[in-house]
Amino acid sequence: MENYAGMNLQRLMAAGGLSVREVARRAGLDERTVRAVCSGQHRPRGTTLHRLAEGLGVAVDQFFLDPAQLAYRQFDQTTNPEVERAVAESPELFRHWTEADFDELNSRVGAGGGLTREGALEAARHINRKRRLHEKLDLLLETTHAALVGEMIELLYEQMMER
Repeated sequence: MENYAGMNLQRLMAAGGLSVREVARRAGLDERTVRAVCSGQHRPRGTTLHRLAEGLGVAVDQFFLDPAQLAYRQFDQTTNPEVERAVAESPELFRHWTEADFDELNSRVGAGGGLTREGALEAARHINRKRRLHEKLDLLLETTHAALVGEMIELLYEQMMER
């Protein structure tokens, strides 16, 4: 697995206008540790990443992102300005969303280009419905109905593949 922690720490520091000293203070780490992570000389432990995330006010998964993927994310956000308006208009639809959920939404396009506000709201409802169905399926697969549910899924899948 690639060590993206240093590049991502540098990105987060630049976005927040933070120095090594400030990050070390916020995270309760030694400045040498922060410098070593930034330089890529040091593959940080999980506890170090958690402290950095807490100090920076970000999710720990921010340190595992492939920086090359961030350009795609930025492009998708820029080409779908209506998503931000949809979030402001209907925040309840986006409660408990992860960055991956927003990435999925922003990667969608409407007819002729970016999503409209209505298209963004419709896509958000679809993503939420899909999540609820996955949660229900996960629960069913942990019950005595798991074999029946598995057979039903296999049958549906086979029918879909025959088309």
